[in-house]
Amino acid sequence: MTGNPLPTLVYMAREKSPLHHHNFKAGAMNSLIRVSSEISNAPIILNVDCDMYSNNSASIRDALCFFLDERGQEIAYVQYPQYFMNCTENDIYANSFKVINEVELSGFNNFGGPLYIGTGCFHRRETLCGRIYSRDYKEDWKRGFESKGESACTLEERATALTTCTYENKTQWGKEIGLKYGCPVEDVITGLSIQCRGWKSAGYNPPRRGFLGLAPTTLESTLVQHKRWAEGNFQIFLSKYNAFIQGHGKTKLPLQMAYSIYGLWACNSIPTLYYVVIPPLCLLKGISLFPEVSSPWFLPFAYVILAKNAYALAESLLCGDTLIGWWNLQRMWLLKRLTSYLYGFTDAILKLLGFSTLSFAITSKVTEEDVSRRYEQEVMEFGSSSSMFVIIATVAMLNAVCLVAGVKKQVVDHEGMQGLQVFFLQLLLCASVVAVNVPVYQGLFLRKDKGRIPLSVTYASLGLAMVACLMPHII
Repeated sequence: MTGNPLPTLVYMAREKSPLHHHNFKAGAMNSLIRVSSEISNAPIILNVDCDMYSNNSASIRDALCFFLDERGQEIAYVQYPQYFMNCTENDIYANSFKVINEVELSGFNNFGGPLYIGTGCFHRRETLCGRIYSRDYKEDWKRGFESKGESACTLEERATALTTCTYENKTQWGKEIGLKYGCPVEDVITGLSIQCRGWKSAGYNPPRRGFLGLAPTTLESTLVQHKRWAEGNFQIFLSKYNAFIQGHGKTKLPLQMAYSIYGLWACNSIPTLYYVVIPPLCLLKGISLFPEVSSPWFLPFAYVILAKNAYALAESLLCGDTLIGWWNLQRMWLLKRLTSYLYGFTDAILKLLGFSTLSFAITSKVTEEDVSRRYEQEVMEFGSSSSMFVIIATVAMLNAVCLVAGVKKQVVDHEGMQGLQVFFLQLLLCASVVAVNVPVYQGLFLRKDKGRIPLSVTYASLGLAMVACLMPHII
């Protein structure tokens, strides 16, 4: 080590002012790009979130192998999947993303590479600075390694000027250069723009996780995080940056379709809300919505239900989930669509119509000791009077009431087995919703700890459920 300079470590705190928008994480990233160009100007940039750390000492070497490959000149960034160190054994909040990371993101590699997810990513500096891909492009790997012989004070003075709140005024930063502004998921829109300039990306998921972070440890934090993702991706889908529009003639159709899967996450809220509200109410009223068991038309419904769930279960188990973990995934599938995706859908539409402004929801990285203990015991954490919990509790109680009343009215009191045949699919749907919501019922009526559902939410959801149950008799 003697005679060799130490690596330069710089802490950057950019200037902020109420008169100038700081553009959240994207603004911070762009400031870091400018400052690092003065400090080292290295050709490769590693981006990780503040709560993540390197879990694999070979991750840098592995990423460089992609860039230095004989076809590596077309690679803009190497994306490692996002994994978390604190997921419970059965992943109570479905934060491990094993199926997405091991199946979906791997599939992206066949059509131009995965999307940029905002962390665990090695970037080619020039692609972040707006460079368009060309076949004759050759990276100058020696660039940035020559010592400038400048003092730390000189570097600091020049770098400080790059972090002022007015530096980006009347420039292309946030538009054509750096990370894009104006979207809660600036990473996805930036990655798509890079791919539309002719570059490809590479996804790499080694057996030993490259980077690990901290997953949300409460239900509310998880739902808020997914709300931001769903809203941001839907905003992209509704904008000029839509993968089909921006990527037309620039990226492959399967890649455009893959981006749109995430872009339409928020839209799943509408049919899901219909399926957990209308069939139970129709069951209560005695209206059959699906074919009876003895009808040939029952078979397509039975096939879809069995095939979809069998395939999802097998896929989840093969990716390393447990059986209980898969069941938790189904619960979160429902809760996210009833709350996160619904809120994201609504906010995106309101922003499109000009009734709302851009916000950036930050998930808490600090938890209380009691909350952490319940999380480790895989006890679902409610604890706040969030409107999201009102929706969840209302749907849970509505389905429970309709299931009990429907069985009594349509099966026990009147038609017996004939009624069971006629309303079998509606009863199955209600029973499934009730089964996945068992932790919600516990939070409503059985638990006494601080993580239970507050009484205000219980009373509000009871009132809404009663009003909904009376609606079929009024209309």
